[in-house]
Amino acid sequence: MPPSAPSFWRRNGLSIVLLTFLLAALVGQIATGRSVYNAERLEHHLPALALSQYLTSGHFVSATFENWESEFLQMGLYVLLTVSLRQKGSAESRPLEPRSERIEPGPAPWPVKAGGLWRGLYERSLSIAFGLLFAASFALHLCGSWRAHNAEQAMKGEPPVGLAAFVGDAQFWFESFQNWQSEFLAVAALVILTIWLRQKDSPQSKPVEAPHSQTGA
Repeated sequence: MPPSAPSFWRRNGLSIVLLTFLLAALVGQIATGRSVYNAERLEHHLPALALSQYLTSGHFVSATFENWESEFLQMGLYVLLTVSLRQKGSAESRPLEPRSERIEPGPAPWPVKAGGLWRGLYERSLSIAFGLLFAASFALHLCGSWRAHNAEQAMKGEPPVGLAAFVGDAQFWFESFQNWQSEFLAVAALVILTIWLRQKDSPQSKPVEAPHSQTGA
């Protein structure tokens, strides 16, 4: 009797759990962020925002996409840099010497079969996707921060600032750089620590018995 196919959970458990954590954290962010923002508005004798109003406010949009922007920048650069750069001994690096990579049997994706332009785009589709996600998140972060800044200006009875002027505002770039540096730190720590440290059965780690000098899994 042939073995039964893995269950849906077995096949997709990692993405299901990660998306569940994402939704739980997002709900927590919305609840606490709205509470903080409405408290600030009440201090200025302004009415509290309903949930639907808060979800379109600059406060929420800026805070959300400020973080998404840095994540997509981190992963996009990581994907591109690991194409040509190596770190001896790191589980996150490809081997120093090129070797054939095993491809499991099965039908190739259709762009590979189509060849030409479609294959060329498919060969770079991961970095292209991260680049587009970063660009969209950066734009939404910029617009959200601009709207949040002008809302704060209105609370103080001061005139709004145009978008072109806000692009050069130090606060906006402070929000971006503080997230970017933490993402680069996290990736660098993962690359370097996997030279000497192990996590049994994790694909992000080399085998426990592997020497420190071994590069890649």
